[in-house]
Amino acid sequence: MIENLNYKNKTALKKACQILKTGGIIVYPTDTLYGFGCDANSNESIKKINKLKNRIAPMSIIVNSKKMVKPWLKVKTSAKTEILDMLSGGGTIIVPIKVNIVSDLICGPNNTLGIRIPNHPFCKKLTRLYPNPITTTSVNRTKKPPMTDPFKIYEEFSNSVDLIIEDGIIKGKGSTINLYKGDNTWEKIR
Repeated sequence: MIENLNYKNKTALKKACQILKTGGIIVYPTDTLYGFGCDANSNESIKKINKLKNRIAPMSIIVNSKKMVKPWLKVKTSAKTEILDMLSGGGTIIVPIKVNIVSDLICGPNNTLGIRIPNHPFCKKLTRLYPNPITTTSVNRTKKPPMTDPFKIYEEFSNSVDLIIEDGIIKGKGSTINLYKGDNTWEKIR
């Protein structure tokens, strides 16, 4: 039977890391919504999430620091500071990255990737503890609203995910998303 743990539970982080490492799928709270997470280098896990959401599309990742992201960027050196400053705002940025950072299955056109540093204690600890980037995409089926109630998430996805980390009802909305267009210009997507 799938476990449903509060994010403050002492075993939550360890279990989440074990599941990610073995190709499993977790549901976890962020500061905006609940997210589906898997190891961002695991093609099989990414395919499972796409199947859950009934779509194939790029996915964002969560990370713990700008320092982690800086060497991944495939932009002019002069643009890196601005890009990293945009990452500080809690939103998602979509930027060109070098190859072999994450699975090609989650990258957008021209090897772009959505990157976010969430402001939730569980995410901060998880991204420091787990060695690889972790996917983040809202918990819902495509064209349905994001799910905010862990009980309803359990009812809908308990047969499809390996662990649910909960933090009660999260009444947020998706993070802002800004696409880097080059030459220090941005397009607001959401």
